[in-house]
Amino acid sequence: MITDFDIQSHDLYVNGPPFERFDDLRREHPVFRHQGVNEREIEWFWALTRHADIVNVSRQWQTFSSGREGALMMAERPEMELARMLIDMDPPEHSRLRGLVDRGFTPKAIRLLTEHYVEVTHQLIDEAIAAGETEFVTAVASELPLIAITEMLGIPHEDRRKVFDWSNRMIGATDPDYSGGIDDAAEAAEELYLYASSLAGDRRQNPRDDIISILVSDHDGDVLSEHEFNVFVLLLSVAGNETTRNAISHGLLAMIENPDQWDLLRSDPGLVNSAVEEMLRWATPVNTFRRTAQNDVELHGEQIKEGDSVVMYYASANRDPEVFEDPYRFDITRSPNPHIAFGGGGPHFCLGASLARLEMRTLFGELARRCERVELAGEVHRLRNAFINGIKTLPVRLS
Repeated sequence: MITDFDIQSHDLYVNGPPFERFDDLRREHPVFRHQGVNEREIEWFWALTRHADIVNVSRQWQTFSSGREGALMMAERPEMELARMLIDMDPPEHSRLRGLVDRGFTPKAIRLLTEHYVEVTHQLIDEAIAAGETEFVTAVASELPLIAITEMLGIPHEDRRKVFDWSNRMIGATDPDYSGGIDDAAEAAEELYLYASSLAGDRRQNPRDDIISILVSDHDGDVLSEHEFNVFVLLLSVAGNETTRNAISHGLLAMIENPDQWDLLRSDPGLVNSAVEEMLRWATPVNTFRRTAQNDVELHGEQIKEGDSVVMYYASANRDPEVFEDPYRFDITRSPNPHIAFGGGGPHFCLGASLARLEMRTLFGELARRCERVELAGEVHRLRNAFINGIKTLPVRLS
């Protein structure tokens, strides 16, 4: 039966998102009442798999709330007020906090980083080519986002691997290669929280030209509290590291598996912008977020009641044939490409979208210029996780 499976089973994602199941749901049950099986997650929820529905829900925050129960699929969050992140808020609370943190992510601030990222990218690619064979996730895909986020925040260079370790432990709790489990993930979050607190204390006493100093400063009488700042750094460290790292890794793997597209990019460097957008659609690093209905709603004949959980499956939406012609073709010339890898719009559109695009354009533009061939040099290992579409190892040969 089409409904006889657990779409939230981490095992279902070991080889990538279950696109065949998504295809069935979009066609036959676009609003699917899914029974929960994980004791740590919600008892049941409505699964949305169509692009149009996810966009509509994302933009109707008054009806579908992020703040009521949070954006993550957890049955109980007794610490909700203590651990509430930007993704767990609705306007006007969300608008206030987003307005404060936006000060560090202006288009001008992003543009000023371009030259430096080019230098960093050159160095990473030089090292990868010199090595002959390299594990791309660790050597390149994780390094560029790590350097970007830690330098923007003003985290010392020697501490960037701490951020890498903390985010891996938080995201990897469901994967057997990360043996610590849920308790270790919580411990990693606490360690990162305390680290953020120490950085904020230092910048209040010794301000510098970095985002931390901007975020802890007063702005027209409003300022992030110490707790708001610490939780934001925790979110940014994971979101800015894990998601871009995986978009880059999936992007390169797609190029390896579609060598005609690699040759096309090399022959026409001007395609790098559309290539990055197609990589983002193809990768969809974040698979789900949750909303809670604020009132009764009917959708495709199903009665969603006030208080019901609604879960959006972005990976499914980015393969919706009603929106994308031949959605299972990787096409770097695809236009239009209204993917929702950064969310479906509304107040929760990804804060770091411009930064992620800059990193990916810089990296793939330089890779295409420098490397004639990119080949697999070993087995690809994916993350066992229904939330993050991750690649753990990607051994490649650059020539």
